[in-house]
Amino acid sequence: MAVRNRRDPYRAYNFLLEIDGITRAGFRECSGLHACVKPIEYRETSERHAVRKLPGLSKYGNVTLKRGVTADAELWRWCKKAIERKIERKNGSIIQRDETGAEKARWNFRRGLATKWTGPSLNAGDNEVAIETLNIAHEGLKKV
Repeated sequence: MAVRNRRDPYRAYNFLLEIDGITRAGFRECSGLHACVKPIEYRETSERHAVRKLPGLSKYGNVTLKRGVTADAELWRWCKKAIERKIERKNGSIIQRDETGAEKARWNFRRGLATKWTGPSLNAGDNEVAIETLNIAHEGLKKV
């Protein structure tokens, strides 16, 4: 029996975040990579019992990133500027890597805005890593 080239899926834990071309950190979790088109429904007079659907506005989900707290506070400062109404929109990428560290997929977002930062839950009785969360709203997502 001939062995075919097997294509295993990439592991979900191996990814990075780049903001304006700078790799900021390795993150524990990334969610919200989605895009959709909201359909607009209308009824044509020629077909009384049928609804037509047209493409409406495109909508992109907010990207949510979780990572262990480090000495790098650049992402916190970005969010703090937005809170102070000193808005800095940034382009960025979420990069999926294989087990060797080679880039295998990339999702580019444009005009990102840090909308929420959540600090860690601290408990002296735990031995877990302190996790911070960052939410990024954006105006476009493209898989490269």
